[in-house]
Amino acid sequence: MNMLTMEPAKPLLSIRDLTMRFAKPRSLSDAIARRPRQVVSALNGVDLDVMAAETLGIVGESGCGKSTLARCIAGLHQPSGGDILFEGESVVGLKGPKRRAYNKRVQMMFQDPYTSLNPRMTVRDTLREAISVHRMREGAAIERRIDELLDLVRLPEGAADKYPHEFSGGQRQRIGIARALSLEPICLVADELVSALDVSVQAQVVNLLLELQDNLGLTVLFVAHDLRLVRHVSHRVAVIYLGAIVEVGPSEALFSRPRHPYSQALLAAAPSLDPADRKRAPALSGELPSPLDIPPGCPFHVRCPHAAERCRIEKPALRPVGAGMAACHFAETISAV
Repeated sequence: MNMLTMEPAKPLLSIRDLTMRFAKPRSLSDAIARRPRQVVSALNGVDLDVMAAETLGIVGESGCGKSTLARCIAGLHQPSGGDILFEGESVVGLKGPKRRAYNKRVQMMFQDPYTSLNPRMTVRDTLREAISVHRMREGAAIERRIDELLDLVRLPEGAADKYPHEFSGGQRQRIGIARALSLEPICLVADELVSALDVSVQAQVVNLLLELQDNLGLTVLFVAHDLRLVRHVSHRVAVIYLGAIVEVGPSEALFSRPRHPYSQALLAAAPSLDPADRKRAPALSGELPSPLDIPPGCPFHVRCPHAAERCRIEKPALRPVGAGMAACHFAETISAV
């Protein structure tokens, strides 16, 4: 009897060797001395897969490239190199109707929705503009869709005719979610979505996002620095350091047994509500190196307590380790300590 084998699921998004460089403006003294422009290496060969209907958390210190990666995926930055595949098709360099089609399917939500909402437009005007410009509905169906969106994000009916300044931070974030959903995306990129909100409000917005994901089958990239929050919302977690993924794996596996020393240090530095929780991993020490001058070999070796000569020379590849993948020459040995 022939055995039927199931093909492995294909990623919704595949990021391959993605790089992003920013040239800094030259100062007057640099121009007089004819010194070349300094180049910030924000992303340095990111490789990452995102599966359909999952929440992928992306964590790392400030300045590690989290937001730059999110903006590249959402099409707000044109990467310097590498590729982004969406449903198997490259989206880097898309223009015209194809770019607009991609932008509808992958929507970004920002940390501060107030700055991205027009203060002179009511919520109704904001949603109507998004729906009509992208031809999602016509005529009376636009108003019905606005009511549906407000109900989805649990804003009262009267909210439609108010202005952004009349809402709290949590309510404005719900408006931002409603605007993103108005284009009926299948992927949401949440860049520090709740970091500016009070803890109690954070929980409400995050639980709403999880409910929407479950009901609408959304894929969510959740960029955040709050590790406890990421653990709560994410199916998988990717750890980024100096513009490269150093570890990725199932959320519970990564938080219970991190394989990369940087992941271990991040978790050790995170506050715990359990007074009996005694972490064996060393807390993160030293400052993040400048993206103007990435260290050779493993970029983390200048801060790593386990660094050896090999780490200073050879950059480790992201490879399978345990339940996930890690970019460390000694991941098996370190994670067993």
